[in-house]
Amino acid sequence: MIWFCVGGEVLILVGNCMSVSPRKKNEPPLVKGFIPWLGHALEFGKDAAKFLTRMKQKHGDIFTVRVCGHYITVLLDPNSYDAVLDDTASLDFSRYAQVLKQRIFNLRLPNHNPDTERAWMEQHFQGPSLARLSSSMHLHLQTLLREEERSCSPAEWRQDGLFSLCYSLLFRAGYLTLFGTEKSNNVTELAAVYKEFRKFDGLLTKLARSTLKQEEKRTASLSQERLWELLSPAWLSRGKGSESIDHGSDSSSWQQSYLRHLQREGVDTEMQRRAMLLQLWATQGNAGPAAFWLLGFLLTNPEAMRAVKEELGGLALQEDGSLQHHLLDTLEHHSTPVFDSVLSETLRLTAAALINREVIQNTTLRLASGQEYHLRQGDRVCLFPFLSPQMDPQIHHDPQTFQYDRFLNADGTEKKKFYKDGERLKYYTMPWGADKNMCVGRHFAVSGIKQFAFMVLSRLDLKLCDPTATVPPVNPSRYGFGMLQPDGDLEVHYRLKTLH
Repeated sequence: MIWFCVGGEVLILVGNCMSVSPRKKNEPPLVKGFIPWLGHALEFGKDAAKFLTRMKQKHGDIFTVRVCGHYITVLLDPNSYDAVLDDTASLDFSRYAQVLKQRIFNLRLPNHNPDTERAWMEQHFQGPSLARLSSSMHLHLQTLLREEERSCSPAEWRQDGLFSLCYSLLFRAGYLTLFGTEKSNNVTELAAVYKEFRKFDGLLTKLARSTLKQEEKRTASLSQERLWELLSPAWLSRGKGSESIDHGSDSSSWQQSYLRHLQREGVDTEMQRRAMLLQLWATQGNAGPAAFWLLGFLLTNPEAMRAVKEELGGLALQEDGSLQHHLLDTLEHHSTPVFDSVLSETLRLTAAALINREVIQNTTLRLASGQEYHLRQGDRVCLFPFLSPQMDPQIHHDPQTFQYDRFLNADGTEKKKFYKDGERLKYYTMPWGADKNMCVGRHFAVSGIKQFAFMVLSRLDLKLCDPTATVPPVNPSRYGFGMLQPDGDLEVHYRLKTLH
């Protein structure tokens, strides 16, 4: 799934209070908290980064916290992450992912096989299929911008929140690329999907934590039902089976292929409808926020903006329909090290998924230092790459500050060598996960963000309403759920240049 690193597991209120035997000497330090059973649940949910930073300063790179009757071992040593990621015998991801799917999306997939789903994803987000999706994404972005042009004169300045602008355009283009049908190309239908999705996404963290108020529960339920209806192909809404899929149609080939994948796994019609919302969030919930942060950092860092515009100007491309494929080839296969560094730095600062595993049998975790810790069956293990390596001052100097050239060598090439305590790191930033757990859709995501940024910077006059404005702070409740979102927006003026 694109950017669907299911985060926030440690925030879920699941299960009953458990009787726990005394901790052993070779277990990580235990931090129970002052509130029986709840432990540190409130602090974790309010601001996971702040809480875990405090725990790291006090207890080091590994410790166990009690959260709602569960014991979560948090590991913050990137040199030891492989010990968790590679252990598929004792540590399991899929069981808890199913819990989250049911809690957030009201979705049950009892026969779900992560390996077959990943194989299906790789089929669509790599090679020729990726090229077709990227081309379609480009076409839809072009079309949406041209619709904007027709609605106003090039000299007319408009005002909008940058987050709203980025989210709206990238969501709609991505939705049309993956879910597009004759119905969804209708402007009214497209606007309805976006409006309902933003409403649902605004309640997602509370859904995950089971902290919705009564009225919010009703809103979330109505939003889910409306999105299930909007996202379902007409034949699926009528309850017909796979024989109704048009295997020769290209209008919604990605969506149809996913439905065939679900049918092969024995998923009933109702769960197929609900799975559409899961995939909508997985594929469209992070690109817009990522583009907002990237453009926000550029607008508030003039030196970085000049460097990116100079690099893009050097591509010497004219953007019209006949050069569409040439544009895609240039952006994806030609060197854009400055832009790539800006994107990497943006993701370092704002990609904040929690990586969780359930301990399904007693095991020993051996750290890179050689120290060993016992993990108990029934506990959970959590990695938080946002804190380390991404915000680790021993790895990245002044980690809270945006530095557009952080991932550039002096000669302008990509910087890949980072160190901690004199040792070169395998993981120095982890917005996409790691190794075999790497996000399958990352190339499609990067392609869409690069295309969007190129079009905005080359086709829009864009400036801050307040020249002294800074990027807004993050919404701390979003830690653990992929890309962070801002607490507020960044107001901008923009006008469209003439499109040829």
